[in-house]
Amino acid sequence: MVMEIKLGDIVRLKKKHPCGSFEWEVVRLGADIGIKCLKCRHRVLLERPVFQRRVVALVSQGKEETTAED
Repeated sequence: MVMEIKLGDIVRLKKKHPCGSFEWEVVRLGADIGIKCLKCRHRVLLERPVFQRRVVALVSQGKEETTAED
C-alpha cells in the first residue's frame, strides 16, 4: 500500500526516540524521507520502505500545496 506523505505531516513511529518522543515531522520527500523529532529537533533520513514500515499513524497533515493557475 502506497502511503500519501506530504511535507509538514506529523507521523507517529513504532519506537520512541531516546528523548522520549514518538512524533516526527516530515521535512524532506524523495527516495529518502527526512523527518525531524518534535521534541528535540533531531533530524533523521530514512529510506522510503523503512519509513513506511515504522510509521504507525498519521497524526496531522501538513499544509496543502497550492499551485498558481495561469
